[in-house]
Amino acid sequence: MKLEIKGLTKRFGAFTANDHIDLTVEPGEIHCLLGENGAGKSTLMNMLYGLLEPTEGEVLLDGKPLTFSSPGDAMAAGIGMVHQHFMLIPVFTVAENVMLGREQTRGLGVLNRAGASAMVRELSDRYKLAVDPDALVEDIPVGVQQRVEIIKALANDAQVLILDEPTAVLTPQEIDELMDIMRALKERGTSIIFITHKLREVKAIGDRISVIRRGKVVGTAPPTASEAELAEMMVGRSVKLKVDKPPADVGKAVLEARGVTVVDSRGVPVVKDVSFEARAGEVLGIAGVQGNGQTELIKAMMGLIKPSAGEIWLAGENISKHGPRESLEDGIGYIPEDRSHDGFVGSFSVRENLVLDLYRNDEFSRGLALDRDAIVANADSRIEEFDIRTENRESPVSSLSGGNQQKVVVAREFSRPLKVLVASQPTRGVDVGSIEFIHKRIIEERDRGTAVVIVSTELDEIFALADRIAVMYDGRIVGTVSPDIAREDIGLMMAGAHEPEEASA
Repeated sequence: MKLEIKGLTKRFGAFTANDHIDLTVEPGEIHCLLGENGAGKSTLMNMLYGLLEPTEGEVLLDGKPLTFSSPGDAMAAGIGMVHQHFMLIPVFTVAENVMLGREQTRGLGVLNRAGASAMVRELSDRYKLAVDPDALVEDIPVGVQQRVEIIKALANDAQVLILDEPTAVLTPQEIDELMDIMRALKERGTSIIFITHKLREVKAIGDRISVIRRGKVVGTAPPTASEAELAEMMVGRSVKLKVDKPPADVGKAVLEARGVTVVDSRGVPVVKDVSFEARAGEVLGIAGVQGNGQTELIKAMMGLIKPSAGEIWLAGENISKHGPRESLEDGIGYIPEDRSHDGFVGSFSVRENLVLDLYRNDEFSRGLALDRDAIVANADSRIEEFDIRTENRESPVSSLSGGNQQKVVVAREFSRPLKVLVASQPTRGVDVGSIEFIHKRIIEERDRGTAVVIVSTELDEIFALADRIAVMYDGRIVGTVSPDIAREDIGLMMAGAHEPEEASA
């Protein structure tokens, strides 16, 4: 099925999110879509899937114009979408999730579960997806859950499949398996629109690569194009993709976790007897698939939750019982994984957010009153230094792009002397230009003698920044290795399948 997008435009008031976009996806083609945050990729896909109505332009399938008023219309026309955040019900089986919304019944309205299981099994076998239709979704790995989402789309006879950031939560092995699945779909004639920010992946799987910048398609390239060329098309300038990192000048241990255990609200251990040390002048990378205890470990380090066992030490002081304010005052900088929830107040201005955890300092207050002039001067300085793209210092942070929101958080945390920098998913949802800038600042902080702890599900980021890599699986650190380790080995460690002999505590 040939998909054509002609002059597709979407305006929100005076703002144009998509500006006369033309795009063609051939039958059986994997067409990759690249673009910065706020470039218009999601808006375009939401129009294709019936979630938004275009202001201008048209969508054609095999030459026939289509109008979608809902996702149901898109699915009926043969367009399916696998969202970045899965739309599955954990307590249902795979088959029950697939049949949801298109239930088949036998006499007296009884659900035909056997028929649904047979359909899932047939699709699974046909496309080599290896999914058990009777497994509970909550019991299967994230990579298999993604296959369930693909089966849901195929069950609706999708001829055009949109994959939105499909590799964000997968191990390297699961990414390879997904690419094999995409190739199998392609061989059977399914057209795929693959949205990702990972240049390595579009080169590995794409037939063509289209780049969107500021709401317009600025070019289409073959997969033979270099990563540097693709990055420049995305950002509009040359981008340094490799982190310039001199050898670490490693000092004493600054932050230590000693046998830390964290139990969640259900009484289930999610961090299990974890010990490590972060040393002055080095980056300790913590790698792992999301959901293996990293989030809870970082929150325990920041005093957001209390360990049920073990201790956390900072520069020779036990801070296990310190709260988040004390942790910040102790000299720990914190870039949280969910910036919108933990990193800023969206309705507050850029100026206010830049002193959100600093306003009590003498620099910004006079007794009980805030020193507005100092806060304004700080904002102007940080906006320039960190290249925060904002209309002005009084703009609410919620009005900024994701990359610039992250720069606000980074600028604030780097604006005071630090003993330790804890950065969790520091470039999640951030485009290549902002990634380059944030990585550069992290290494500069390391080179000032700060101990840096980076938690990331992005292996490229871990390899680029880390001087040592600790791998977490099932709430434990299963090994600490050199960044010289092979990607395959660290991927196996992330999946709990292998611990290299050279791994050390």
